[in-house]
Amino acid sequence: VQLQASGGGLVQAGDSLRLSCAASGHTVSGIVLGWFRQAPGKEREFVASISWSGGSKYYADSVKGRFTISRDNAKKTVTLQMNSLKPEDTAVYYCAADWDSYGARVRPEYWGQGTQVTVSS
Repeated sequence: VQLQASGGGLVQAGDSLRLSCAASGHTVSGIVLGWFRQAPGKEREFVASISWSGGSKYYADSVKGRFTISRDNAKKTVTLQMNSLKPEDTAVYYCAADWDSYGARVRPEYWGQGTQVTVSS
């Protein structure tokens, strides 16, 4: 499974930004997709994940109510809509995937390249 993320950039606090990730490979049917982020000097942390059906979504407490994860299985994409961005959301965001819901939140098997999100105050 290959993952290609896009959509990062520089925004001001309170602005919105949308990240997208395209999945490809022999098969991605059933795979759980998600996002992690890593701020400078910090460990990589879970942000959000979504099941194949879209019926199960998980969010980090720090982004609940502000970020929304969604997916389009026909297009094999996952999107992270980020609203009310804060300077502390500044990080490199990574698309991730795993065949297991728990694995997708803890230690995904597949990683995409990162995309930088910078939120100025």
